[in-house]
Order: sequence, then C-alpha cells, then structure tokens
Amino acid sequence: MRLAETVTFGGSALDRAAELRRRPGEIAALFREETARVLPVWRGKPLVAGAAAGWVRPGHPALSDAVAEPIFLGLDDGMPRFAADISAWAPAEGEVPPTAVFFDPTEQRHPALPEDHRFAELRGVMAALSPRDAELVATAKSVLAWHRSHRFCSACGAPSEVAEAGWQRRCPSCGVSHFPRTDPVVIMLITRGNRTLIGRSPGWPEGMYSCLAGFMEPGETLEAAVRREVAEEAGIHVGRVTYLASQPWPYPSSLMFGCAGEAEDEEITLDLAELEDARWISRDEMAEVLAGRHPSIRRPRAGAIAGFLLTNWVADRLD
Repeated sequence: MRLAETVTFGGSALDRAAELRRRPGEIAALFREETARVLPVWRGKPLVAGAAAGWVRPGHPALSDAVAEPIFLGLDDGMPRFAADISAWAPAEGEVPPTAVFFDPTEQRHPALPEDHRFAELRGVMAALSPRDAELVATAKSVLAWHRSHRFCSACGAPSEVAEAGWQRRCPSCGVSHFPRTDPVVIMLITRGNRTLIGRSPGWPEGMYSCLAGFMEPGETLEAAVRREVAEEAGIHVGRVTYLASQPWPYPSSLMFGCAGEAEDEEITLDLAELEDARWISRDEMAEVLAGRHPSIRRPRAGAIAGFLLTNWVADRLD
C-alpha cells in the first residue's frame, strides 16, 4: 500500500540511535546537551502543549516526581529526546481521572508548567500531533508502561533493574535480560463486493463501530489470524488475505497489522462474548459515516488505523 506509512504513529523516520543505549557515558552527555528535552508522562498520559508534545528541559521541576531515570527515545534531527514517568505526582483534588472508562476525557495540569501544558489521554490528541511527535510519544508511552508492569524478573521473581537507557530490564539475581514487549494484532478490512464488514464490542460508546480485530496467536501467520478471528467473531469465512499497513498502538503496547480480506460468504453469526453487533455496510454508506452524517454509526476516531483503512477503501486507494 503506497500510503501505508502515513498512518498515525508511523513514517517519521526517527533516529532511535540504538547503538548508544549500551554507552551510559554518551547517554549522560546527551542528557546534558542544550537541545536535550524530556517528555513527562503521568499515569500513561503524555504531556501535551497545544497540539504538540510537551517537552521540558532536563532538571525541570515537573520532573522531580520521576520514578526512575529518564529513558532515551532517540535523536530528533540530532536533538536528544527522553521520557520520564512522573506518576508519583499527585494532582489537585478533583483532577484525578475516573477509572474503568473507555476514554478518559479529563486533563491534569502541573503547577510548575504553563497553563496550555496538560496531561491528556493520547487517543484524544494523537491525530493532531506531528508525525515525529506522534512516534516519540507512542514510544514513550509504551516503554514506560512496560517498565511499570515488568518490575520483577519473570524467571526467578526477583526485582529487576533498568538497563540500556531504558530498553532492557536485567535481573541482578539470575542474570536474565528482559526486553520491551509488543503484542501483534490483526485488524481486517473484510469486503464482499462493494460492502465491508464492521462490528462493535460490548461496552463501546453508542454508535461506535470498527473493523474487526484480534490478537495473533503463537505459531500463526497474519493470514491465518485474519481468517480465524473473523470466523470466530462473526462466522464469516475469509479467502484471500493481503497486508496493507501497520500501526504501533500504545494502549498499552500493540502493533496493529492492517489487512484486507475477501469474504466467501456473508451470513453473520455473532460470538456475543466478542461482538455486540456486526453488519455489512456499503461503500456509499461508509462515506456518510466518514463524513459524520450517518444517523446511527459514529465516525471512526481520528488517528486510528481502522479509520485509515476505511477512508482509503472508500477512496479506492488500497493499492
């Protein structure tokens, strides 16, 4: 797909400078450079300033609550970029976000930062970020989430330690190294003639539909995962499958493989544990959805690969 890397979080050509991660002296020197900047992340929410990532200088008061040394993200046109988890900071009473919600609309402001700087749910701002900021923020959010959930060695249970500028954890007890995890997910544009299959999961906001998606299993190809997931969730058999585009999805750390699949039948049989509803929708009707004019189906969230795939299908740009 010619437009594959225009998807949100992709295509910025960030120099991750991975060769520097094993050189702590050089990382420390980069952190002291005048152009070095740090992205604070609070409970999974990145700092944003207007429609950009909220970078601060090393040593900024907002970083005083960092739970560990900043991780090295890479070089942004030669300028060092880091990220720090400041989840230990406590916002003012009444600013604590709700729990167990699909999307957290609340924003938190740190007293040491300008008024336009706030911690915001990435889903709500991802489409407004530049490609470079989007890649850096997605990387920061995923890697910091991995550190929070992998503090102990999975081999012996001992506390592990951060290594290689944040890109490993090592166990001082048994010597095992652990690496940031990425979970592969297939998301499928399933078509039959001039229609595509969309569905909604239980608990989604009213009117929200998307392409079907699911986690890949060990020993499974992309094509097999597409066919299995669609058959399990909607009872539809899929024939030819092709790869279209991928998208890092930092919620918390997935890689979405966008695929196209040709349905061999159209009778839907729902797995109600997975889908609340599924339906076939024509290209013209999907154009109304994307324009925000459909009476019962919401427009896809800006920045998500589902909307990217559907938009390019409607425009006949999947080649």
